Amino acid sequence: MKKVYLSLLCFTLFGLSIQAQERIPEVEEILSKMTLEEKIGQLNLVTPGGGVATGAVVSKNVEDKIKEGKVGGLFGVSGPDKIRIAQEYAVNDTRLGIPLLIGSDVIHGYKTTFPIPLGTASSWDMDLIKQTAQVAATEATADGINWNFSPMVDIARDPRWGRIAEGAGEDPYLGSQIAKAMVEGYQGEDLALPNTMISTVKHFALYGAAEGGRDYNTTDMSRLRMFNEYLPPYKAALDAGAASVMSSFNDVDGIPASGNKWLLTELLRDRWGFDGFVVSDYTSVNEMIAHGLGDLKAVSALSLKAGLDMDMVGEGFLTTLGKSVKEGKVSEEEITTAARRILEAKHKLGLFEDPYKYLDSKRPETDILTQEHRDLARKAARGSFVLLKKHQDALPVSKSAKIALVGPLADNKNNMLGTWAPTGDPSLSVSILEGFKNVAPEATISYAKGANISNDTSFAKKVNVFGPRIMISEESAESMLEEALAAAEKSDIIIAAVGEATEMSGEAASRTDIKIPESQKILIRELAATGKPVVLVLMSGRPLDISEEMDLPVSILQVWHPGVEAGNAIADVVFGDYNPSGKITASWPRNVGQIPVYYSVKTTGRPAPSEDFAKFKTNYLDAKNSALIPFGYGLSYTTFEYSDVKADQKELTRNGKISLSAKVTNTGNYNGEEIVQLYIHDKVRSVTPPVKELKGFQKISLKKGESKIVTFEITEEDLKFYNTQLDFVAEPGEFEFFIGGSSAIEAAGSFNLNN
Repeated sequence: MKKVYLSLLCFTLFGLSIQAQERIPEVEEILSKMTLEEKIGQLNLVTPGGGVATGAVVSKNVEDKIKEGKVGGLFGVSGPDKIRIAQEYAVNDTRLGIPLLIGSDVIHGYKTTFPIPLGTASSWDMDLIKQTAQVAATEATADGINWNFSPMVDIARDPRWGRIAEGAGEDPYLGSQIAKAMVEGYQGEDLALPNTMISTVKHFALYGAAEGGRDYNTTDMSRLRMFNEYLPPYKAALDAGAASVMSSFNDVDGIPASGNKWLLTELLRDRWGFDGFVVSDYTSVNEMIAHGLGDLKAVSALSLKAGLDMDMVGEGFLTTLGKSVKEGKVSEEEITTAARRILEAKHKLGLFEDPYKYLDSKRPETDILTQEHRDLARKAARGSFVLLKKHQDALPVSKSAKIALVGPLADNKNNMLGTWAPTGDPSLSVSILEGFKNVAPEATISYAKGANISNDTSFAKKVNVFGPRIMISEESAESMLEEALAAAEKSDIIIAAVGEATEMSGEAASRTDIKIPESQKILIRELAATGKPVVLVLMSGRPLDISEEMDLPVSILQVWHPGVEAGNAIADVVFGDYNPSGKITASWPRNVGQIPVYYSVKTTGRPAPSEDFAKFKTNYLDAKNSALIPFGYGLSYTTFEYSDVKADQKELTRNGKISLSAKVTNTGNYNGEEIVQLYIHDKVRSVTPPVKELKGFQKISLKKGESKIVTFEITEEDLKFYNTQLDFVAEPGEFEFFIGGSSAIEAAGSFNLNN
């Protein structure tokens, strides 16, 4: 045992030595001059208010606090001129002249708003996703912002949770690829460049598994599930170089994340080697009081000692840490360590060299909402759309058709941008009606609202906290419906723009009923009963329960909330200028009773033999086990056929590789893109395996009649999982593999991993 302790001591001392060698001289010089109060000031993040959409608390006397050295960072303010004033206070009016970090929630674009993240994830296009992050960084930094509270990488398998809109969906492999792409897009290759910004991985951790899909609620899961299913995207973002992490609102193992030492120190720093800084979510330190962990002084000390470096808005650090040092509850060394991390971030950004590098007053005019950026937003939007159902030959629509464009979202700018777009301007978005006129000027378009988004005034009031998202018309429901049916009568085809308002998903927007609101369901039923071809352009920030609509004689195009170029992008797809290629990244349930529903389930000891009911098997009396729409699903105007699925060899050695391939043929009448997906099933292992896990994907383009061989190279690393000791291992044995266009594919072949 002595040898073990000696080895651990040597390792610890060696680690400390390495840390000391890597310390930044400029930062250490500043730290040596700082008082305890000045160090604590660096740990305080404040907002002057003005539209911050995540909490009711707004910081007071911000100007005075900056001048007194009591602020390390600021958010909720933008524009070079405004930020320059704040930065001048920090640089000129404080003893040491330490500049401020300037943060913002740039979730899916800045002024150029891209589709919600669940939408861009549906493109499965990592280059495109990276480009959207690069544009967001360019625009935000042009407006003076150098720190972004994005990406949100929480795995979410409960569509009742509104914040599913902000992430990549249910799968850890795909989520990890997207997390990496976004971090690389925001931070670039050099944070010192004026068009890059610090990215923040959030919400650490497990926030997407909040019980009941209710925001801010508790989370409870095994370490095995954490490591295998929920933690990988956070790790991928950190491996990509993310410089900051945001703690989550929920508790983990009974301790709120903002005060959880296992999470913020043992896992994040000791196991994963993270050397950036950790910021709390909005007042989450203070909220630990309501969790039941003590008063403000107690929870602030607990958070600092757990590994939290910066307190967002709550000011518990600012007002209590000095007292805690005097009482011996916190050491000055712990405060110094946190302050060092904040200063190191400022050094990485080059703020000590030039505090005003992000404050070029000429950049907003040249770098924000340019035509090039809008073109990318249009491309990203149409790439995100998922064709959920084709009925007859309704799509694509002729540009000379007589069209009834109906629905409460058809001529509605306020709901195009989607949730968490506080920096976007809805008035600059393109409505669907405008997009149709732009793309198909020859078409005859009859517009009618047809219905309100919802007729529930109480519900509308809750949704409209941040703007007029649900407008309840004074016109009667009957007269609006009659107007829509009259437009349908004189048209060749009906396009109905229906679904959720922007703020019906997102933060603090959990729903127990995830159907399309009844006001719109009535409209849809009546339109379907006309016998005319009907296309539902479905807008939402989450998977919905559309069991009824899937049974109606309609086509369904899911467009999420597409962003500033919404109308143009939707028109591109509806009129056939772009063939839809998106695939969903979170399973759509048959009803809320199925939730959580996701593709990578365990088989259980009594698996159902098929979709048919069997007594004493793991199934329901009243519904199938499978999702209504499975992960990875999405149709095209053309069709794709998979054949010749095979492995180039039967045995995979520990240091070798194996090639798994399939022939993909475009068998339809349109050129198109297909997202080819590889899934693997470990047949026997020491921890119960899922029925299948995504292990690779490629997006290919095929002309009609064209074929391509798509190949995936697999190594031992791709087969690893965390065992009961939380070791990352691959165990020898047989593996099945599946290659196809969604997760709902049968076994195609197998291979063995040898010792």
